[in-house]
Amino acid sequence: MKKSALSVAILGAVFSLGSQIANAAPDWSKVPKRDIQVFHPGVTPIEWIAKKSDHSGRTGLIKGESCVGCHEEKGGLNFDMKRLAGKDLEPFGAPKTMNFPVSMQVAYDKEYAYIRLTFKAPAGAANTADKENEVKVAVMFANDKVSAASGDKAIPGDQVGCWATCHADARTMPGADDKKTKYVKDGAYELMQWKSSKGAKVVDGSISDKRNMEGGTTGAKAEGVKAGDMYTVTFTRKFSGALAEGKAVPFGIAVHADHSTGRFHHVSLGYKLGFGADGDIKAVKQ
Repeated sequence: MKKSALSVAILGAVFSLGSQIANAAPDWSKVPKRDIQVFHPGVTPIEWIAKKSDHSGRTGLIKGESCVGCHEEKGGLNFDMKRLAGKDLEPFGAPKTMNFPVSMQVAYDKEYAYIRLTFKAPAGAANTADKENEVKVAVMFANDKVSAASGDKAIPGDQVGCWATCHADARTMPGADDKKTKYVKDGAYELMQWKSSKGAKVVDGSISDKRNMEGGTTGAKAEGVKAGDMYTVTFTRKFSGALAEGKAVPFGIAVHADHSTGRFHHVSLGYKLGFGADGDIKAVKQ
């Protein structure tokens, strides 16, 4: 090899190594953990949430309270799980485990955000239609325009989390159109999803007037590891779009366990993730 060509090759290798170092995953031992309870929501779409005769918390939402502010107590949830598992709110049948904790860590740098989720996926799902994936994990971030209608009152998306996407006429709801997906009437969510089946493509999509499982702009990447009965799923995405320095971004997570599909998942309430700002979870800048 000529000297000039060798120099170019060495220089290229150095730049490549530098790029890998710059984009390396964070030191998770220096990132605090925050447990979030995910739960099976049954048949409680946004229409149910916004109807006072069904959901007494509707009054609080109209006053500006969040679902988390009302329902999270000492790291747990104050729901009546027996009611959620009952025939009225879950006519198909509830999973054996109604709720479980997901440990969340978030870090970021100038280019990327890193989201790490650790949990034990429960067995005993009522619906096991996804034969290819034992587990699926999704994270959604709402932009500032998302809202959920309650009569003539618009409830900001940062109060209700991903419930703004869940409607009574969407697929797998009782009597609903099996072709209609999650959607919002205003704004959009950025959607990332990891699937446990070998070789499955990471979803980088969005939810606006319909759910799009591709065409997203986050550049999402993900890897999942199972050790014993514990899963660790790490997402890497661009620090752009809904995410910005000095901003608390509304988000929600969802876990499909034991081959479950559709609405038969465990979901979080709506939380806020702070990037150099206050939030239910504060991302660590590295």
